[in-house]
Amino acid sequence: MNLNTATGVTPMTAPAFAARARHRLYATPPPAGAQDGITHPSDFDLNPAHWVDLIPGLTFRPAAVLIAIVARPQPSVLLTQRTNTLPKHAGQISFPGGTSDPADTTPLATALREAHEEIGLIPDYVEPLGYLDAYRSGTGFVITPVVGMIEPDLPLTLNLHEVQSTFEVPLEFLMDPNNHRVETRDVGGRGRQFYAMPYQDRYIWGITAGILRNLYERVVRP
Repeated sequence: MNLNTATGVTPMTAPAFAARARHRLYATPPPAGAQDGITHPSDFDLNPAHWVDLIPGLTFRPAAVLIAIVARPQPSVLLTQRTNTLPKHAGQISFPGGTSDPADTTPLATALREAHEEIGLIPDYVEPLGYLDAYRSGTGFVITPVVGMIEPDLPLTLNLHEVQSTFEVPLEFLMDPNNHRVETRDVGGRGRQFYAMPYQDRYIWGITAGILRNLYERVVRP
C-alpha cells in the first residue's frame, strides 16, 4: 500500500497493515457509551447544533458491520451497493452488517452472520483484526465496526433483496485524508455536514465514510 506522504505512514503490504491494525484496534468490543450522551465517532460530530434537539429522544439499537480488508498486493476494502427497493438507505454504499440478534454473543458474531446472510461470505474465511470505536448514527444505531482480513476473489452469493453488488476500493485511496471531503445537504431545513469519499462512479458517504474516517484515525494516522 503506497499511502500519500501527507499521512506520514510508510508503504504497507496487507500483512503490515494487519500488524498495525492489531496493535491499534481494540482487541475486545469497545464500550458503547452512555445512552444519554453522544461520544466520538458519530453522525453528530460534524453537526452538534443540528442534532441538539434530537439526541435526548434517541434510543440506540446495537448493530455491527464488517470492514473486510482484501489481502491483495495493493490491499482493498470490500463494500456493498444496497438495492434500490430497501425501505431505508436504498441504493447507498455500505459495509456488510446489520442489527444485532438476541442470539449474537458479540459484535463479531453479528458482523459475520450479517456478512454471510448478505453476501455469502463464509465466517471461517475472515481473519478478525480488532474493533473500531462504536459509531452512533442519527438513525438510532450504535454500530460496532469489526475489521477483518480476507483473501482475494472469494466466492460470494449475494442476497439480491438487500445487496445489488459488491466492489472493492483501494485501501490507499480510502486512507488518504486528501480524499476525505466534508459535504453538506439539507435535512429538515438545516444543513447537515457529513464525510464523503467519492471513488470513480461510487459515492461513499455518511455512516460508511464516517467509519472509514475513524479507521484512518485509529490505524493509519501517525
